[in-house]
Amino acid sequence: MSFGATFKLNNGIHMPALGLGSWQSKPNEVYDAVLVAIKAGYRHIDTAYVYRNEKEVGLAIKNSGVPREELFVTTKLWNTSHRPDLVQSAIDTSLQNLQLDYVDLYLMHWHVAFEPSKSNFPKDKNGHIALDLTTDYLDTYAAMENLIELGKARAIGVSNFNIDKIDRLLKNCKIPPAVNQVELHPYFSQPDLVEFCQKNGVHVTAYSPLGSTGSPVMEEPLVLEIAKRHQATPAQVLLSWGIRRGCSVIPKSVTPSRIISNFQLIELNDQDFESLDALTKTKTPQRLLDPSYIWGTDIYGSSNNNNSKL
Repeated sequence: MSFGATFKLNNGIHMPALGLGSWQSKPNEVYDAVLVAIKAGYRHIDTAYVYRNEKEVGLAIKNSGVPREELFVTTKLWNTSHRPDLVQSAIDTSLQNLQLDYVDLYLMHWHVAFEPSKSNFPKDKNGHIALDLTTDYLDTYAAMENLIELGKARAIGVSNFNIDKIDRLLKNCKIPPAVNQVELHPYFSQPDLVEFCQKNGVHVTAYSPLGSTGSPVMEEPLVLEIAKRHQATPAQVLLSWGIRRGCSVIPKSVTPSRIISNFQLIELNDQDFESLDALTKTKTPQRLLDPSYIWGTDIYGSSNNNNSKL
């Protein structure tokens, strides 16, 4: 079935449960991917300033023929614009790239601040990432709160926040984050984080919901068995599992057939869902994306079991 379900965020707006992710989608490919997705029925498009494809995403949205108010567009504040006085100019740049007057959701991409720079990855004299240790993400978020009143974003939130970081934010903000976008898939299901967010009214969006490219999770015997029984693809099984957990999912693809197929989700029965949940407990948590070593800072906390491939 085509999937048009939505989740209601804590400010009352509705977010489509299934969206198109665009991380690592090349500019020359993402334009066509977004057009295919919107034609197939997608109404949720996720991008970010640092992906360097906002212009192509925006052009595809403009040329899709679908009214703006029917679409849900997410983009993200990059680390070099964490200083409060830079936040508004950062979203203005993204809006200009996207050819939009507002975004539906604006996320703080990471809680880590870099020194302001024209480069997305500024370096210090030793060649290391130039971290801005004077800017607290609470101050960055406070500046993001102003974007709601200015009409530049309908909702704001965060990405890649663990329980400690989001708990501290919830205790020190005026507008609770509507969303926490994090890595989620059966090999890294983060049940404690999902439960904490949901109990506190923060919706969770799963990026990399299918694992990495060529991920072994797509070849899991249980996933293949459920897919065969439902005459579905492994991707459809995994996306349906993620949504049934109460999370929105944003699989990335630039292949038209996969974009269309991913939108045709299935109804998992209780046994299927519980079996997939049980699978997550048999796997050593494996985070696919953790740039802590490259950036020279412990992003998730040393107590987190990462086993990251990055």
